[in-house]
Amino acid sequence: MEEKKTTSPWPGPAGLIPVTSGAADDANLINRRYLDSLLVEMRVIDAVEPCLDTVIYGHKFASPIMMPAFSHLNKVPLEGGRKPMREYAQAARKLNVLNWVGTEPDDEFAAIVAVGAPTVRIIKPWADHDLVLESIAFAQTQGALAVGIDIDHIVGNDGHYDVVDGMPLGPVSLQLLHDYAAATSLPFIAKGVLSVDDALKARDAGCRGVLVSHHHGRVPYGLPPTRVLPAVKQALEGSGVAIFCDCGIDSGYDAYKALALGADAVAVGRGMLPQLLKQGAAGVVEKVKQMNVQLKRMMMYTGIAGTGSFDSSVIHHM
Repeated sequence: MEEKKTTSPWPGPAGLIPVTSGAADDANLINRRYLDSLLVEMRVIDAVEPCLDTVIYGHKFASPIMMPAFSHLNKVPLEGGRKPMREYAQAARKLNVLNWVGTEPDDEFAAIVAVGAPTVRIIKPWADHDLVLESIAFAQTQGALAVGIDIDHIVGNDGHYDVVDGMPLGPVSLQLLHDYAAATSLPFIAKGVLSVDDALKARDAGCRGVLVSHHHGRVPYGLPPTRVLPAVKQALEGSGVAIFCDCGIDSGYDAYKALALGADAVAVGRGMLPQLLKQGAAGVVEKVKQMNVQLKRMMMYTGIAGTGSFDSSVIHHM
């Protein structure tokens, strides 16, 4: 990949950063470089075996590692006609972790929720606001734990509002976000926050959660979500707004860094696709179990006894 000189303080040899078009592979490289530049100091005296129990919106989960908000995966059926999004919902139920679902029709969302894992529904910012409100209401009738909207998926590659499955998307104003959050008794989440500015607007709109993310590279030259986390954490301190994070979380060590920098829970996404598409639920369970082991190992090395006591001061930039 071509590289260019920059005066940016980006960690790396001689200040080099990759040229990126906003494509997922480029974003992956940036996320990977940044995560790998974060080093951890040891604090082992008085360390004990940690507990991964995590409470999200009043529900107790066995780990702060969550399933991702995948969309459209059911168009790629597994052997025997099994549907990938139901498979990772089954994994979430078995692991007792929070499940997220992206764009899916109501009937498929209902089938996913029926698997039995507590689930968050993320809705596209459709230009038809009534459709958004209907999707929010349907999520509530199906027993979703929370619901939210992709605030970062308004822009298409042509510089106009995007179109998904032939349906136009539209802008998300502060007032509109407020109206959506007020339309449900469920916690409402703004997915795709990559700045303090948007985090504060989401808080002011009544959101009870933000997912710090760039949708795996939608924005060219987007900051790694983990780089934004500390500032978002500080800005939302005391607000009661939950902070989630995704993009590039592929190991328990990555998860640890995001949690230490301010996330309450993290989602593993593309990193589990090989296991999901080859082995279904069993592969996802094995992947997340391995990540949990890595997370506990790093927590014990740094004296973190539980998920409510992460400390960002253990993280150092290379």
